[in-house]
Amino acid sequence: MLEKNPVIFIILAFVVIMIGTTVTMIAPFKWINGPNDRIAEVKPYTPLQQEGRDIYMREGCNNCHSQTVRTLAADVERYGYGGGYSKSGEFVYDRPHLWGSRRTGPDLAHIGLKYPDQKGMWHRKHMENPQSVVPASNMPAYAFLNEPLDTTYSERKMKLLKFPYSQADLDELKGKTEMDAIIAYMRKLGTDIPIKKAEAGQQASVSKNNPFSDLKAVKADALSIYAKDCASCHGDKREGTLGPALTGSSKTDAELFAIISKGIEANGMPSFGGSLDEQKIWKLVTLIKLGKQND
Repeated sequence: MLEKNPVIFIILAFVVIMIGTTVTMIAPFKWINGPNDRIAEVKPYTPLQQEGRDIYMREGCNNCHSQTVRTLAADVERYGYGGGYSKSGEFVYDRPHLWGSRRTGPDLAHIGLKYPDQKGMWHRKHMENPQSVVPASNMPAYAFLNEPLDTTYSERKMKLLKFPYSQADLDELKGKTEMDAIIAYMRKLGTDIPIKKAEAGQQASVSKNNPFSDLKAVKADALSIYAKDCASCHGDKREGTLGPALTGSSKTDAELFAIISKGIEANGMPSFGGSLDEQKIWKLVTLIKLGKQND
């Protein structure tokens, strides 16, 4: 009996553990992260983005934010922002990986897809005063990042990581702040991956007529939706902050519906077609068209 011979038992147990370790942890490295796993569109970080990533780690952002969208449908819907779940090819240039497991704050793997603003205005406002855009947030303020960026080792980092760069890339670091760098990093997250745009046929099924003509009937729901999804950029009273005021509009109901549903990438407005159903969008349209600032 093995239990009566501890030496043989220990040897056999060790062999079994090593077989399991080899099959589940060592052997997979022979076929993962190979050429077939790479995503051609995913590019290395620029010097500014790499500096931002280092600041992200320095400030411990990865302690509260994960960077991996799991394959669960709820995860994809909440954090995919149109990019689906995370693939291994998205992280080929990450040294080290920042997948994480804690989500005191939201997952940031694809945060660049949610806020496409080229100037990063939402990110700046959020970093300087998180509660100004997400009132319930317990994230501390990072306004102190508005200080000159130390670029002493920027070129050395790029060489060590074997990332391509040019003198023009290094020159762009001049006059930049740590805030500029971390925003550049977050704006990149998820934006390299191909996104399947909504087909025209899918939009054809959406009603072109606003089913709500009475603001009173939908006001409570509309205000609740607005507070959750729109107030951070358009102001608590729709007075306009990062985005324009929404106390009336010359656009047609159908035009407003299309803007909310598809977003305006050039202006940094995200698409809400994947997170808000048709009825909720029409309620927002009704609020914008018929609501007054002080109602």
